[in-house]
Amino acid sequence: MIALLRGVLIEKHPNQAIVETGGVGYDVTIPVSTYTHLPEAGKEVRLRIHTHVREDALALYGFLTQDEKAMFEKLIGVSGIGPTLAVKVLSGLAAAELIQSIRRGEVDKLVRIPGVGKKTAERMVLELRDKLPAATGEEPAPASATLSPVDQDVLSALLNLGCARPQAEAAVRKAKAAGPALDEFEPLFRRALELVR
Repeated sequence: MIALLRGVLIEKHPNQAIVETGGVGYDVTIPVSTYTHLPEAGKEVRLRIHTHVREDALALYGFLTQDEKAMFEKLIGVSGIGPTLAVKVLSGLAAAELIQSIRRGEVDKLVRIPGVGKKTAERMVLELRDKLPAATGEEPAPASATLSPVDQDVLSALLNLGCARPQAEAAVRKAKAAGPALDEFEPLFRRALELVR
């Protein structure tokens, strides 16, 4: 399964991005929220990918933030919502706002999203209200992230342990500033883990 694509952005449209990686151009369906934060064509981009496999197609859905990808995967788990509608939902509301609307049962706000009727909105609230994590508040990363690859690995490890993204990022930065420069994963991870608690 493809989980992440990093490469050169060849084309971008409000619902599609073409990313070249290793000489192959990948056609990725994206929500508008991802489109608005993409760099210009010709620049490097990194997208979190959900690979959707059907008997007649293989489709890639891309997101700049983990919140968007997680929300997309929750949405396609709701009966009656497929990947196309899930992208429309994420295009209609930001992930954090969508989570808040579902938790509060704001069906009237959800039906304003094109393609979402009252029954679908009610099903979203019913099936997802208690399953949604708090939004991490993760902002889309700029095309050139300020974290080195080792820093990003440490950040990912902290997030996998359940740390909230803002605290994890702060811990990585504090760990880098607290002493001699750490360029290896394990020492930096241990120092950051102490700071995040």
